[in-house]
Amino acid sequence: MAHARDYSAFFTSLIVHAVILLGMAMIHHQLTDNQPEVAIETIFDDERDQAEFEQVLETNLTISENLSVTSGGTVSTNVGASTAPAISSQKIEKSESLKEPEIKISAGEITAPGDDILGEDLGVGEVTGEVGAVVDGYGTAMSRISKELIRIMREEKILVVWLFDESGSMKDDQKEIRDNFNKIYGELGIAVKQDAKIRSRDQTLQTAILSFGAAVHVHTAKPTTDLKEIQEAITKIPTDESGLENMCQTVSATIDKYKVMANRTKRRLCIVLVTDESGDDGAAVEEVITRAKRVKTPIYILGRESVFGYPYARQIWRDPKYDLPFWIQINRGPETAFPESLQYDGLHGRWDAFSAGFGPYEQVRIARETGGIFFVLPGKEGTLAGSGSNQARQFRFQDMKEYQPLLLSRREYDASRSASKFRTAIWKVIVTMNPHLDKQLNIRELYYPVKQKEFYAMGSKEVPKAIRAMGLLQKSVDILESVKPLRAQEKSSRWRAAYDLTLAQCLAYRVRLFQFCLAMDQHAKKMPPVSEKKNNVWNVRRDKKMLPPDPEQVKLTKVSVEKLDEQLKKAEAQYKLVMKEHPGTPWAQRANFEMRQGFGMTFKDGFRDPRYVSKRKEIKVPKF
Repeated sequence: MAHARDYSAFFTSLIVHAVILLGMAMIHHQLTDNQPEVAIETIFDDERDQAEFEQVLETNLTISENLSVTSGGTVSTNVGASTAPAISSQKIEKSESLKEPEIKISAGEITAPGDDILGEDLGVGEVTGEVGAVVDGYGTAMSRISKELIRIMREEKILVVWLFDESGSMKDDQKEIRDNFNKIYGELGIAVKQDAKIRSRDQTLQTAILSFGAAVHVHTAKPTTDLKEIQEAITKIPTDESGLENMCQTVSATIDKYKVMANRTKRRLCIVLVTDESGDDGAAVEEVITRAKRVKTPIYILGRESVFGYPYARQIWRDPKYDLPFWIQINRGPETAFPESLQYDGLHGRWDAFSAGFGPYEQVRIARETGGIFFVLPGKEGTLAGSGSNQARQFRFQDMKEYQPLLLSRREYDASRSASKFRTAIWKVIVTMNPHLDKQLNIRELYYPVKQKEFYAMGSKEVPKAIRAMGLLQKSVDILESVKPLRAQEKSSRWRAAYDLTLAQCLAYRVRLFQFCLAMDQHAKKMPPVSEKKNNVWNVRRDKKMLPPDPEQVKLTKVSVEKLDEQLKKAEAQYKLVMKEHPGTPWAQRANFEMRQGFGMTFKDGFRDPRYVSKRKEIKVPKF
């Protein structure tokens, strides 16, 4: 067994390396969405404060008896609406980023779209839909969709194609929609009786049911008016095991197939997309918009809110045989063309599920540009994992109005951001501190061995990564503070909030990582026994109580208790500024969470079920 002074020597060596690492230049990366599937074998529960939202459509599960038809095609004032023009009358150039991945279509008539349409002139017409209709559930959304269809039917007949995501996580949603489908046909029947403008020969609504994952499946041989046939078709939707959701390709291919049928029968083609993910082919979003606008097809999307400034969320899945929980990664954002928040939480990539208050960028942009509606379904998701998953998923309209995402194309968004020194500095920090690009930023938090020698061996690999991350955070703070005078000139509330929170996090995470090093050194020297005999691992835990450096650590690090307290107060002051300047927003919510979580670090013993290792080959974790 190693002697205590061996661990002090170990810590001394780390400090020497820290001095070297603090002089490193920043490494530049390019942000990518590529990340392997992740299954995390633990669950954290955090109680969250409740937030409110005032623009909510009332829940109504019965068929209306007196319809109030709302016209569409106007600039929305709902949460998520952009003040930017919907689209300009210029040609979209072909781009490598918009090259289309392969897609397998099981229905022989549907073919994957090509890229020829990207060079087409879009014309001068501007169509703007709603991008933040907040509803309590699918029943309310279905009623709103029926009103939209009635509005269109005043002028022409309709062919509606429903596209269902085949993810395993969507089974409950599909059942609820199937059970509420009678609302659409029931309310359309009432409209025919009440509205003389809907002529009897135009009253037939034709419906097709499709589903998609890696490929597309057609569940109605031809469009139908039979409600029972429609409901049975929804029941037949399979579960895709690949974990892929080729959303954009599916919508484009659907338009290509059904526009011919719609034209032949003189109908307007409408699409309703039902999914709880943002898809895996978001680079093709502009192609979808181009196709839909060309044939005047509104796209209505029933989806979930994005994770705040982050591409991913995680859902809990339990193995049916051993009842072991896993966290399965899904795509759920971000709400902007590129993330505007840190992807890092001070130890590794984020594991949270805080709401952005807006839908995923690709889906919201599609709905807005095609004259459709994005329905935000804020109901609690029982399988969503991570901090923030148990909170109310809504914010007050008044608080969020000035923080609406800029719904430009990615090319235009990138140009807009690059033109600003202030925004470019924030983006540089986000990219530099991205643990999906720089794997050395991922520091182990769970499952350290209980035996001292093995603990020491593992800790020796993690502490140098923490010291390196401290150096990158210090350089990030320097970058942000260098553009601080430009903050007052920034017109966007979103970017000011992004700056305020990012600076607070960089300041706080330096303290957190220093605490990690102190905790590792002190735990390695003392190595206390586990509190319960069955416990077989040590886990890092975040704590409000700060761990003071012992005299030897003060001597080695030149950081006193007073200096540590000074750094902590600076970080706390910046978080308080975020909450003061941006109340009632995701930025303030995140700042409050960080404050309540604390910046101290300690080791707590725990139990990890050995079946995670012994039975892992037997357990088949699905892909959502």
